[in-house]
Amino acid sequence: MVFTLNPSGDFYQDLLINSLAEAGFDTFEETGSGFKAFIPASQFKETVLIDVISDYQDKLSVSFEINHIPHKNWNELWESSFEPITIGKECYVRASFHPSKPEYPYEIIINPKMAFGTGHHQTTAMMMEFMLEENLEGKLVRDMGSGTGILAFLAEKLGAATVTAIDNDPVCVESIEENAGLNNCHRISSIEGSKEAIPHLFFDIVFANINRNVLIDHLAAYSKVMKAGAELFLSGFYETDLPVLSAEAEKNNFKFQSSKISDNWTAAKFLKEK
Repeated sequence: MVFTLNPSGDFYQDLLINSLAEAGFDTFEETGSGFKAFIPASQFKETVLIDVISDYQDKLSVSFEINHIPHKNWNELWESSFEPITIGKECYVRASFHPSKPEYPYEIIINPKMAFGTGHHQTTAMMMEFMLEENLEGKLVRDMGSGTGILAFLAEKLGAATVTAIDNDPVCVESIEENAGLNNCHRISSIEGSKEAIPHLFFDIVFANINRNVLIDHLAAYSKVMKAGAELFLSGFYETDLPVLSAEAEKNNFKFQSSKISDNWTAAKFLKEK
């Protein structure tokens, strides 16, 4: 879908994108007059879209155009627009059709298909920055809302003993299994589902890059499978959402430690207290 906004590119555009993400849109691309948003046709409901837009009618002039993209063309769109990126000086993310750069200690190969998470979005990049700062050696790690599996692959490359990747989209599960082979990763288990699919294991570290409402709903479930001293990293929300998330996290025995901010998007680290 193509959204045309007046004014475009301001704070309310970011809020609208966040609301659309909560309504099921999973990929966004900015344009000169607004942005493009993508959602699987089977999940699209125009009535839901109208409800989301109505919340911004007094702040923005919003018009939209619906375009149906065949599955094959969607994948071609990803490939044509996917450029390699670096995270800090240590991690290089590329597709299989890009040349390797062995000078980077950690190289991740992602063929994204329709799954979210190539490191280009601020939330994914900030989570990867957190990971590069942490000691994952020998840890039991969970990646919620795993998308392409990029965080799971980096976790294994950083020495995690096991990584459990969970996503409610079967395309993501398929993507993780394919990309795991490309990355020579063998300690990742991929599970289709949401909080109900979390195994009854005590995880040392949990990464969850989803959105504010889902994170709030999941916090109690995360708390049940994390011992005191375990670390929780959250992203997929705006800086203005951090106080709400921190308050809810505290109710579930998580104490705020630090955060990263990029273009109003935020990633935060919490410590399980008891």
